[in-house]
Formats: sequence, structure tokens, C-alpha cells
Amino acid sequence: QVQLVESGGGLVQPGGSLRLSCVASGFTFSSYWMYWVRQAPGKGPEWVSTIGRGGSTFYADSVKGRFSISRDNAKNTLFLQMNSLKVEDTALYYCARGPPGVTDVQRYDVRGRGTQVTVSS
Repeated sequence: QVQLVESGGGLVQPGGSLRLSCVASGFTFSSYWMYWVRQAPGKGPEWVSTIGRGGSTFYADSVKGRFSISRDNAKNTLFLQMNSLKVEDTALYYCARGPPGVTDVQRYDVRGRGTQVTVSS
């Protein structure tokens, strides 16, 4: 079945780095635009980043210059490199599949369960 499974979250100090991974299965990964979304406690889901089929990338202003999205189509894997982490980056991060160039997270048709990122001293 169609599935997305994230990993790589954890507890990190402010200024630290983490690399999230998302392994896709059950569909032709290379044919889809992929997204990272996060949800902080008590808040709604927030679009974080996008990567197109051809590798074009887009970022929310809140993470631009600190986060980097990439994909390895041979391994059906999506990545999010997160540097210079801030306390406000604390959230459940999940990957999702969706239509091209859409930042409305409600339009994504497949999502993983997520991996928790906690930034704290």
C-alpha cells in the first residue's frame, strides 16, 4: 500500500542540526512533488518545504536559509536537512505527497505519521 515513513527526529540544542528522512513505498516516488509539513503543539499544520519532480525547491520564510530539502529517487527517499535549529522549530514533522506547487496542506493526499523534533537547552 501507499506509505510514507519518517525518521531522524530527536532532541537537539538550539543551534544544532538534524536530518530527517522519509521513505516512500507503494507508488512511483519520482513522479510526485513531495512536501515537509510540521505541527507544533496546540497549533495547526504548517507547510515547511517543497521539492518538485525535477528537484526545484521552495521554503517557508521561517526556515529559508536554514533548512534544505532533497530527494533520492533511486532510494525512494525524501530528506530535510535542518541547521541552526531554534526553539520555535519544535514540532512533529511529517512528509506528504501532493499536487504540484501547493502549500495548502489539506490538499496533500498521503502523509506519514511523523517524527518529533524538540529543540531545547
